[in-house]
Amino acid sequence: MVEGGFHRTDRTEITECWRTTWKTPYILRLALTAGIGGLLFGYDTGVISGALLYIRDHFESVDNNTWLQEMIVSMAVGAAIVGAAIGAWMNDSLGRKKSILTADVLFFLGAVVMAAAPAPWVIVIGRLFVGLGVGMASMTAPLYISESSPARIRGALVGMNGLLITFGQFLSYLINLGFTQVNGTWRWMLGVAGIPPLVQFFLMLSLPESPRFLYRMDKKEEAKAVLQRIYPEDDVDKEMNLLRSSIEAEEADKAFIGQNFFSKFASAMGNTVVRRALYAGVAVQVVQQFVGINSVMYYAPSIMQLAGYASKVVAIGLSLVTSGLNCVGTVISMSFVDRYGRRRLMLISLVAIIIGLVSLSVVFYTSAQRAPHINNFESLHFTSNSTCSAYASLSNPSSWNCMDCVKHKCSFCASEGNHFLPGACLADEKPIKRTCKGSKRVWYDKGCPSKLGFLAVVLLAFYIIVYSPGMGTVPWIVNSEIYPLRYRGFGGGVAAMANWTANLIVSMTFLSLTEALGSWATFLLYAGFSFIGLIVIYLVVPETKGLPLEEIENVLRNGFRPFSKIPQSN
Repeated sequence: MVEGGFHRTDRTEITECWRTTWKTPYILRLALTAGIGGLLFGYDTGVISGALLYIRDHFESVDNNTWLQEMIVSMAVGAAIVGAAIGAWMNDSLGRKKSILTADVLFFLGAVVMAAAPAPWVIVIGRLFVGLGVGMASMTAPLYISESSPARIRGALVGMNGLLITFGQFLSYLINLGFTQVNGTWRWMLGVAGIPPLVQFFLMLSLPESPRFLYRMDKKEEAKAVLQRIYPEDDVDKEMNLLRSSIEAEEADKAFIGQNFFSKFASAMGNTVVRRALYAGVAVQVVQQFVGINSVMYYAPSIMQLAGYASKVVAIGLSLVTSGLNCVGTVISMSFVDRYGRRRLMLISLVAIIIGLVSLSVVFYTSAQRAPHINNFESLHFTSNSTCSAYASLSNPSSWNCMDCVKHKCSFCASEGNHFLPGACLADEKPIKRTCKGSKRVWYDKGCPSKLGFLAVVLLAFYIIVYSPGMGTVPWIVNSEIYPLRYRGFGGGVAAMANWTANLIVSMTFLSLTEALGSWATFLLYAGFSFIGLIVIYLVVPETKGLPLEEIENVLRNGFRPFSKIPQSN
């Protein structure tokens, strides 16, 4: 996963989940209905990658403004930070059900606004709405599922929400591909996202509030009525007692560490164990984003074009590989995270990520150096006033190749019949583009023809498959285990905010970096961040696999030393 929580699940829990939900399908109804929020989370963060290609075509101001493209993509991420904070407040004040219903309204409004957008700034507003919905869904959906599930299958059902997030991203690429040949392209891609929140809204109206929230609001009979539909009759009283004990413990924790963020932060920083846990928890979340994962997930079709695939349809189709492998990697992590440990998986994952990013850098650098040269005669005489102005002013035009042309905001009209022969460097204007395509040539405005394009796709696939089981899922697991119980909610929240903030930085800068440094240097920069992350995780993040909470606290209290052996509990 690229953002959002993850709950590890073992095979026994999955088997028990099937058995329990078969006997009590109401439980599955609760989980699947709330899980639509995870699906929307994934869809709305992934759909913009393909839609952006067609938005650029529709609005010239977007095509000519890299910052505006980044704003359209990253507005949802920035708004999600605010949405998560609002969701946390609404969950405690108004309840989980009302929070989900509010998120549905935001998702639906955002989809309608974007689909009908007459100008780029309206798309940005629509992305703001869906971002708020994403942030609220990321906080509320797993919480509702967790509190409405029997304890013995809770992990499997919450884990299902995580899988729905990655499936939502995959579905967004699939729907993008399906609408490439339809009039309105990007409007349909973004507008389809309005259907699931309508479905979830009406389904949620018939479902109850979570029993935990009802009990907290002193609606004990209502809480008991919900539990009676989830648990066997013999277990209901026991669950009511557990709810009472849990809420009493929660109130005691609030009295100890405070109720507002600043008092909690002061208390955490004054506690050596919590402070060191926060260093580790925030570190893994920031590293997760700074390896550049969301540059791939949010801009995959654009990267495919940079790799030499000019066709939007082909670029979106190849992007299915990245989102599909992200789903596969999430499933793989369930099998390996408890077998090989959290720390080891992250370190191995980072080493493989560095290899993948350096290899990608080499491929993009080699492609840039071997890009087709410019045919001077065709560039000057293709049609009247069609020559790229920057190229026309050169004293030595033979020094340019396709990549130089594209870097100067011009476009490359490939040679007819063989894309790798010298072509024309032309002004990036729609009438000239139509003339180029009309002569059965290929128009390149982002990348250049490359014989290494397929290798770039393979390396991107490698990058995703080594990222997902390690750095994709493990940081969330570490943050669910490393904090003392009474600080777990606060620590996890701070780390999640760090994750979203790092996500925003990456998504807001990727296109600017590729323009300023080049694709190869951008991937090399991410490799550098990954190397720094490898060192930081090696030095400050202890292994938490199999350790009871008391042992983790002892490790942090004494100061984690990477060379010391930590005892593992069975």
